[in-house]
Amino acid sequence: MQATDGGSKPVAASSSAPTEDVAAPAVEEEAAPEPAYATLSADSFKMTLRTTERQCFGSAGCHMTVEPSLEYLGTDVVDPDAVYDITYEIRGDESGPVIETAELSNSTSLNYTPTMISIPSAGTKVSVEITDVMAQGIEAP
Repeated sequence: MQATDGGSKPVAASSSAPTEDVAAPAVEEEAAPEPAYATLSADSFKMTLRTTERQCFGSAGCHMTVEPSLEYLGTDVVDPDAVYDITYEIRGDESGPVIETAELSNSTSLNYTPTMISIPSAGTKVSVEITDVMAQGIEAP
């Protein structure tokens, strides 16, 4: 059916039925999932020692200063907001094992105090082992 507007142009006829408003389906905003951070343990890291000073006295042995170097072995992300205490044991000192603790923060910043040890001879092997990793503010089970 066509109608004219009084001129010669056809005008499309419209029905008198009311038009329905079709609302678009509501889109729910999905909350960003909480990131899954790694659960850290002593096995999550590899630690080595870097000798920064060494003074030997012949048969009297040597004094050395060592600093820890830490490598994360995991594939999961370390929580950048958490602070971890990493306890480690240095072996090779004349008096026995030396236990120290370093603090890991911002998932990459290791804060520690250099350790001075005395070894019986220049050929003494010095080693390190991580014994515990604990998030600050979280009680151990």
